[in-house]
Amino acid sequence: MKRTVSQALPRSRTLRPMHLIRALLAAGILSMLIGGVWSGLLRMGWALPAPHQTLALVHGPLFVCGMLGAVIGLERAVAIRRAWAFAGPLLTFIGGAALLTGVPAGLSALLISSGSLGLLAIFGAIVRRQPVRFTITMALGAVAWFGGNLFWLSGRPLALASLWWAGFLILTIVGERLELGRLRHLPRQAWWSFAVGVALVPGSLVLASIAMDAGMRLAGVSFIVLGAWLLQYDIARRTVRRTGLPRFSAVCILSGSLWLIIGGALALIFGATYAGPIYDALLHALFVGFVFAMIFGHAPIIIPALLNLPVRFRAWHYLPLLVLHLSLLIRISGDLIGSGDVRRWGGMLNGLAILLFLIVTVISVWQGRQHAAVVRETPIDNLPLLD
Repeated sequence: MKRTVSQALPRSRTLRPMHLIRALLAAGILSMLIGGVWSGLLRMGWALPAPHQTLALVHGPLFVCGMLGAVIGLERAVAIRRAWAFAGPLLTFIGGAALLTGVPAGLSALLISSGSLGLLAIFGAIVRRQPVRFTITMALGAVAWFGGNLFWLSGRPLALASLWWAGFLILTIVGERLELGRLRHLPRQAWWSFAVGVALVPGSLVLASIAMDAGMRLAGVSFIVLGAWLLQYDIARRTVRRTGLPRFSAVCILSGSLWLIIGGALALIFGATYAGPIYDALLHALFVGFVFAMIFGHAPIIIPALLNLPVRFRAWHYLPLLVLHLSLLIRISGDLIGSGDVRRWGGMLNGLAILLFLIVTVISVWQGRQHAAVVRETPIDNLPLLD
């Protein structure tokens, strides 16, 4: 009788509670992502049903803190493998769920601020263990998140907190990209430009807390420098020449870097903005154009690591990315020409891009599980030999 892979290789014994935790985690991320999109459409003026009146007001905190902050905290907690490290992302998830259900924003901000303090503790442990460029860069991002949460908690303008949150995500992503390409030999000027770009971010955030206009313009300079650095020196410059998932991820990284430069240019040109079309264009160039392009590119890598779910890459992964970029061009064009209707339709298409991304991801996970099942049941004698 032929042996199958499932008979020849023992399956890992995963406890049922871990399946439950992963399912709850996936459901929490999904609900906050959908809630963030829904609240954004409400904020833009689309007549949609809302579970509570304050949902439209928590669009930014729900997306940046409730979802992305929790995912980043969880990713790092998994990496250091310490039980205490999971307290931070848990508090952040609870705070995000509170925002979603209409709990007073002050309590949600307190929970999320406590969660961001947990991320600071995680990076304190990481930097002590490995004090190198990419860990220090991401640790500075964690400081920026905690600082932005304190401004939010204390009632300072949300525009100031949002700038600090942008610094958090940008430094985190840039640090992760440096970590992925850390074995590359870069010229000395690359390290100098990287150091300048990174150092300008916390400097601009501190300046913005005193003089918003000057700080915003300096932040714009830092975003331009870091975006240009990614375009010039990121490992995506090499992997874009490959095929399949490596090329797709590289296209996401490089196209997202262009949006970081565009967002930086808007900040440099217009300075402090607290509301209105320019504010909308600036924030969404950063948070949608840059951050979501990076999410699209990293999701096929992060999902297997965090949720233990296989992802099977297909060419249709490019569709959500294409819709994302085109819709953001429409939205920002509407902002710059002062057309509310164009802006609203661009925002609606932003939401459609994220919905397409969710659909494609679910299909890819399902196909990945099907493929894994086929491989397990394939007779071991029929498998190709490994070189």
